Amino acid sequence: MVKKAFSAVLTVLALICSAFLPSFAAQSGKIDFNNPDFIRGMDISSVLSLEQSGVKFYDERDSESDLFKILAYHGVNYIRVRVWNDPFDGNGAGYGGGNCDVQSAAEIGRRAAKYGMKLLVDFHYSDFWADPKKQQAPKKWQNYSLSEKCTALYDFTLDSLNKIKAAGADIGMVQIGNETTTGIAGEYSFESMSKLFDSGSRAVRDFDKNVLVALHFTNPERDGHVKYLADSLNRYGVDYDVFATSYYPFWHGSLSNLTTVLSYVADTYGKYTLVAETSYPFTLDDTDGFRNTVNSGANSSGENLLWSFTPQGQADEVRAVMNAVNDVGEKGLGVFYWEGAWITVGDTTGLSGSAYSARYKANSKLWEKYGSGWASSFSAAYDPDDAGKYYGGSAVDNQAFFDAHGRVLSSLDVFASVTGKIYGDADNDGDITVTDVTGVQRITAALVTPDALTNRVSDVNGDGVVDIVDATEIQKYIAGYKSDYPINNPI
Repeated sequence: MVKKAFSAVLTVLALICSAFLPSFAAQSGKIDFNNPDFIRGMDISSVLSLEQSGVKFYDERDSESDLFKILAYHGVNYIRVRVWNDPFDGNGAGYGGGNCDVQSAAEIGRRAAKYGMKLLVDFHYSDFWADPKKQQAPKKWQNYSLSEKCTALYDFTLDSLNKIKAAGADIGMVQIGNETTTGIAGEYSFESMSKLFDSGSRAVRDFDKNVLVALHFTNPERDGHVKYLADSLNRYGVDYDVFATSYYPFWHGSLSNLTTVLSYVADTYGKYTLVAETSYPFTLDDTDGFRNTVNSGANSSGENLLWSFTPQGQADEVRAVMNAVNDVGEKGLGVFYWEGAWITVGDTTGLSGSAYSARYKANSKLWEKYGSGWASSFSAAYDPDDAGKYYGGSAVDNQAFFDAHGRVLSSLDVFASVTGKIYGDADNDGDITVTDVTGVQRITAALVTPDALTNRVSDVNGDGVVDIVDATEIQKYIAGYKSDYPINNPI
């Protein structure tokens, strides 16, 4: 009884101590991924326009840092970037939403590769937002026949991929269309859509046969909808590798249904399955004066919103969606979080009256000049009925992994914690041994270049540098000495 009581006390003490370890983890505990290459991805398509607007990002030490470095350090292994054909008006003014052209995608891909992250290129085949409600053809294609569109889509895809690769990006997957539930590039019959899908797929195969081809749909909650899409793709013989869907819990049903419908695609047609977009608020507060997609008056209640609107709840949602995809089996390929860094360009929290008006006016100028809001007034030239009327700031600043001042939230560490990595385990074998000391020494001597997570677990004293001090601390731990650092503790 005494031993059991003592063991219980130790357990409680361990839990208390773990709350103060410098791991910055919102969630802990490994997910046993059925696919060893499971994607822990993030869409950050707006990052360049945010940086141009003066936004800065800060790591867990509250030091200014490169967003890409922060994401890799916290476990993100794949970046998703959207590509619009020509998101500018006749005078060269950007439509907003990041002004995401090929040049921007190339720069984002280059910076992602610098920190070991692969790139998913998300072609919208539109000059601005493509989603289930709008699949408008690019300006230059609007009078094209279907055959001409197929040729143009092939050429644009292949040319864009070559440019993005030339910039240094590590392209692992290409998305042929965005949320193409109802159409693509102004074509709305499935037969016509299938021809465009195949043109894009052929371009990717000609670019690099090792790159995965993904098709992206949405509304998995609709009865029989995913089955209809997968069956139709098979009927028309469309060449693709990955069936992707969006999953937002405020719109798209239960997680159990998500697993069920994706399992149908995987089991019936042998395709990989992917959640290409998900997100969840860490707060219902707004920080830029532009109404959010999810707020206290909209999309904030429902039977599938199982988590609190806190950083912990945000992390829980991501973990739950990863589990739902993982439950598909080996064909469950991964999850991308949508625009996890799209924060405000100027915090309006707590402001009122003239101070609020001045801040909002300043924000509006930045949105217009750099495209850092979801749409600018210039988008009216292309999308007059939606973006042209309701242009403004970020509608998802409360769903980012950073606060209004760019400081990283604890929730971001969910991407690392699901890997089960532990501090001091430099060789990633799940145990702390002398080989980890050797591994740290090799990093210190620049004999190897570790990935961001290996570098993180090797930096056991958390000073931002892997050096002989870390190797010594691991040696002391192996020898049985008490450590002041979280050696053998999970991220």
